[in-house]
Amino acid sequence: MKLGAFSLSLAVKDLMISKKFYEKLGFRVFAGDPEKNYLIMQNESATIGLFQGMIDKNMLTFNPGWTKDAKAMEEFDDVRQIQQHLKSQNINLISEANETTEGPASLILVDPDGNQILIDQHV
Repeated sequence: MKLGAFSLSLAVKDLMISKKFYEKLGFRVFAGDPEKNYLIMQNESATIGLFQGMIDKNMLTFNPGWTKDAKAMEEFDDVRQIQQHLKSQNINLISEANETTEGPASLILVDPDGNQILIDQHV
């Protein structure tokens, strides 16, 4: 199963303070929109998303169909295929992709320690 690009999505209290902090660690803004309360930052192969008021807690994020540079891939495992596999492994989902659609969709699951995992397909 191919989960796609990986990043850590962080729930931040103040987007600009967090941006400045991560810039001091060598991260640069890669994508996002401060007016929409989120920024995506990278430092070499490490990617983090800063989200103010959009998510309740930090989560692992995978993007099927994207490279680490947010470029669309020709071949990838669709989020619905991933969802079917997870269900076949008796993994409970707290949010599911609509299996009657195509294209962008997402699902959320929680690991045994309570960490949320978002699988978010944009293509």
